[in-house]
Amino acid sequence: MAISRHGTGATNAAKALASQVHPVFMLPPLASSLFGAALAGDISFGPAFVHVLAMFFAVYTAHVKDGLVDFYVRGEDDDHPMTKRGCVLGLVGAAVGFLCCLGYLWAAVGIGAAVVTLPTWVIGFLHAPQLDMNPVTATVGYPVGIALAIAGGYYVQTGALSPEPLAFASVFLVLLTGVKVIDDAKDYDYDASIDKRTVAVVLGPRRARRFAHSLFWAGLIAVLLLTVDGLFPPFAVVAALAFGLVALVTRRAGPKLATMLLVRGTYVFLALLVLAVWFRPLTGLSLPDIGVLGRYTYLATEVLFGAIALALLLRANAVRRAAVTIAAIYPVAYLWDWYTLEVGVFAIPLRTSIELFGIPLEEHLFMVVIPAFVIGMHEMLGQVRDDETGRANTDD
Repeated sequence: MAISRHGTGATNAAKALASQVHPVFMLPPLASSLFGAALAGDISFGPAFVHVLAMFFAVYTAHVKDGLVDFYVRGEDDDHPMTKRGCVLGLVGAAVGFLCCLGYLWAAVGIGAAVVTLPTWVIGFLHAPQLDMNPVTATVGYPVGIALAIAGGYYVQTGALSPEPLAFASVFLVLLTGVKVIDDAKDYDYDASIDKRTVAVVLGPRRARRFAHSLFWAGLIAVLLLTVDGLFPPFAVVAALAFGLVALVTRRAGPKLATMLLVRGTYVFLALLVLAVWFRPLTGLSLPDIGVLGRYTYLATEVLFGAIALALLLRANAVRRAAVTIAAIYPVAYLWDWYTLEVGVFAIPLRTSIELFGIPLEEHLFMVVIPAFVIGMHEMLGQVRDDETGRANTDD
């Protein structure tokens, strides 16, 4: 009953079984489980340890099943360290271990803990060959597992779920889906040759990359909004900024390098979130009060953002186009602004009190700065897309 294809004996069998422990993919679910426990506050060691162990068995199941299918069924891999019987024994052992963890969590916490934990093993077992052939399930399987690890890590501590762990789980689901899209693009040529419908195959590498970065943007904006709303601790914005910088760097990188950087970026993101949740830095820190500028406060903000808008327009060589557009929409914006001020929709206390044509000076500037900023950003993003298209055509 050999387990290893490259030798007999207990040592070779142990090496073959250990070969399916891939730290790059194994550590995030385990760390996510502990992050969920940290969200609960005081950690109960027993349930936390058993849930982490359950995540280990779930991911180990996915790795063994994936290797079994890719080598023995599809013939995709050139080699595999385990025999077919060894793969089956590995799957049985992981299933038994997972069921033991499930039984402990059910007894110690309740049936809800088992319900939240069980889907992680199901996803791992069905990853290949069922889930990895559909562009949706092939992409979101691992991210959903991470999200469930966070939610489950929290649940086994508290016996319930709350908005905070669900929000963090959702953010990781979105960000990691983007990472997975880029990761799958590494195998675009091969996947296309065997009709494996990843997002990169369905959309094409360039559109898939754009889709992935739109997911990064959505996830990071969600962190900002949930931090301002008070659900996330203030330091979560620092974690989002760190991941955002990594994502920005990867825009011009190939799929392999981009994946490597993004995976490490998620490690940093998670580590900073643990810091944010456990130690709560920046909590109680007051925002800078620019109201000290008195009646020039509103004007100062317009000067700042106006300068940024002008820089964007100059970089995109779009000053003239922006001027024409602003001139076209100005009359409508003026009437809208005048009417809302006239009927008392809003008030502007920190302004110079200088009025032109029935509305404050700052409102006239606002109607120039905002569209200029929008047009400048739009033109700059258009140039970025054109550059990416040009590089893609050159590569082809």
